[in-house]
Amino acid sequence: MVRFIFRVLFAAVGLWLAARLVPGISADGWQTLIFAGLLLGLVNAVVRPVVVVLTFPITLLSLGLFLLVVNAAMLGLVAWFLDGLVVRGLVPGILGAIIVGVVSWAGQVMIGDGKSD
Repeated sequence: MVRFIFRVLFAAVGLWLAARLVPGISADGWQTLIFAGLLLGLVNAVVRPVVVVLTFPITLLSLGLFLLVVNAAMLGLVAWFLDGLVVRGLVPGILGAIIVGVVSWAGQVMIGDGKSD
């Protein structure tokens, strides 16, 4: 449960950083960011695997680059559900997804995967 909370917090920090760095992404406040991090985790767990399977041929042809579009779409879906989060277009979505992914990855490295060696 603690790892899940940290993952949500790292996603929220990534969204905050994306809102600060990427023109075209904005968020109202920390409550929106925390809820967006929670919703992004849910969307990535439920919707993203289905989309990845359905878009596998184009992902294969693009050597995996289409996954950036998939991640941007997941971020856009979260923004569509939340009034306080705005993603204005594909390019801000892709840049925001990259930032959120890097911050989440760095957080995962810091807290570990929960498996003992």
